[in-house]
Amino acid sequence: MTGGALAGVRVVDLSRVLAGPYCAQLLGDHGADVVKVEPLTGDLTRSWGPTRPDGVSAYYAGLNRNKRHLAADLSTPGGRDLVLGLLAEADVLVENFKPGAMTRWGLAPDTLAERFPRLVHCRISAFGPDGPMAGLPGYDAVIQAYTGIMDLNGEPEGPPLRVPMPVVDLTTGLLALSGVLLALRERAESGKGQRVDISLVDGALSLLHPAAATYFMTGAPPRRLGSAHPNIAPCDTFPSPAGDIYVAAGNDRQFAALTAFLGAPELADDPRFRRNADRLAHRHELDTVLARLIAALDPATDLARTLITEGVPATLVRTLPQALDAEDVTARGMVTELDGLRTLGVPVRLSRTPGSIRTPARPLGADQVAEG
Repeated sequence: MTGGALAGVRVVDLSRVLAGPYCAQLLGDHGADVVKVEPLTGDLTRSWGPTRPDGVSAYYAGLNRNKRHLAADLSTPGGRDLVLGLLAEADVLVENFKPGAMTRWGLAPDTLAERFPRLVHCRISAFGPDGPMAGLPGYDAVIQAYTGIMDLNGEPEGPPLRVPMPVVDLTTGLLALSGVLLALRERAESGKGQRVDISLVDGALSLLHPAAATYFMTGAPPRRLGSAHPNIAPCDTFPSPAGDIYVAAGNDRQFAALTAFLGAPELADDPRFRRNADRLAHRHELDTVLARLIAALDPATDLARTLITEGVPATLVRTLPQALDAEDVTARGMVTELDGLRTLGVPVRLSRTPGSIRTPARPLGADQVAEG
């Protein structure tokens, strides 16, 4: 096993909270040498939620493994000198300060580009560095509301709902990772670094498929559908004697297999349900029929396993503990253990240079503190 695909890449992580730290952690998972520099008060997420025996919060731990941990006051000469010394040897800088903050500390983007011409400078913000909203603050939940994600989520007659996972921050972190890797690839040809501009709003808007494409084509605003899919039927949750089951019959063959197993093969030839467009047009009638058939199953019937074996995507709706404790999740290494504590694994798998989890997130300033 080698040191990872990014062995030899040096990263300075000045970012806080989620999107930036997640991007830097993914770089570290694949072998980059990541140095996280926090303010002397620590990353805000160090105080979010339950903590480990050493005082590191679960929230922080999930975003800051495979990093060295430094603390510095960037408004002081000592703090600035520490960061400049790190950047002199760095390939990548990740930061998410408000516009103007870096300039006040003598670390203006143009200054850094001139002093470190090979540096890939990834700047993450809520609304981007330009436009009428430039420089304004935002968190994941606020951006979900701002970009229409909340309006898409919820039951048809219910209020808009926030997606429980921080999908905007996580997506923005993944886009930041992509931007950094693209810039490093281009630098291999040109020898020059560049700035990578990533915003939470842009990341959130990139998630609006197929809702945006459908709206652009039809002009009709989408409506909330609960767990149902806007373009596929049946694709929803149904109560069964064994618990709630999610069934997604995405094509006519899968629908025929579903109805055959439920003892109603004639439904596949019913003019209301013959094609996906027909099933969408008669979604309520179809869901009513399927709900009745599924509810009448023998409690011993493993409907989800049978359907997925027959090529129809289906699953019992798992709780989070059930999902994380599942045998297939452990077998794939997506839940692993480090220093006696469980953690999520590395989701990108490379055959020759696999990523790895080498060190956990550590206490504030565990490797160095610069106060003045």
